[in-house]
Amino acid sequence: MKNNLIKYQEKTFEDIKHIDEYGNEYRLARELQLALDYKEWRLFSAIIEKAQIACSQSENAISSNFGVYPKIVKTGVSEKQIIDYKLSRYACYLIVQNANPRFKTVALGQTYFAIQTRKMELTKEEYNNLSEDDKRIYQRNLTKKNNYSLNITAAKTGVRNFDKFHNAGYKGLYNGETADDIAKRKGLRYREDILDNMGSEELADNLFRIVQTEAKLKRENISNENDANNVHYNIGKDIRKFLAKQGGTMPEELPTPSKNIKTIEREKKKLN
Repeated sequence: MKNNLIKYQEKTFEDIKHIDEYGNEYRLARELQLALDYKEWRLFSAIIEKAQIACSQSENAISSNFGVYPKIVKTGVSEKQIIDYKLSRYACYLIVQNANPRFKTVALGQTYFAIQTRKMELTKEEYNNLSEDDKRIYQRNLTKKNNYSLNITAAKTGVRNFDKFHNAGYKGLYNGETADDIAKRKGLRYREDILDNMGSEELADNLFRIVQTEAKLKRENISNENDANNVHYNIGKDIRKFLAKQGGTMPEELPTPSKNIKTIEREKKKLN
């Protein structure tokens, strides 16, 4: 009976998982509320507030983990707006840690989200022991997560043309190449994702670019699109200079893997 409950609840947490346009997973707070057997939104929203405080105290951005998501719902013949949240995996983890552990579903949720969060956090030794394919998958997941966060921060600075913004970073890192130039050099199909066709080292270079750009946008309180584009370009260029100084391989000189990451993930899924 206990094993059946655990399997049921794991399936429930998976069933309410959504994937956004950037490949990031999230869950809606009102769906998580039901999965954790909280009957009243009033009580569950108090748990969310505690989780947001914990998020802030750990120096993580509340807006990146608890995205406000208003909805219109029907109540009889009328409609009203209600508040919901798009929750990151980390936000779900904080919520279940602050929920009532006397609920069996909450206790299971604490275990489930702790395990899922841990899967995304590897030590240096654990990472070094991964195969190249698994390193690529790990780095790609990190670039998805951090690109999503970078886009939110860039939008707040006034960025509207995101193609131009991201190309500014690529131009700095790839000696003037845009995303299209990189795709053509790699021989990719139309609209095939260039990040899915990078090795772990090249992905790591781009992750460094993404993380450092967001940090500088926040640190210097950039407030217009042109300055944001210049920051992204200069960060890319600085990373390129650093690679050269360290005797590293320029990103455009790194080999393109024979399989893209989506193909590898499909193959792994079949094996499981």
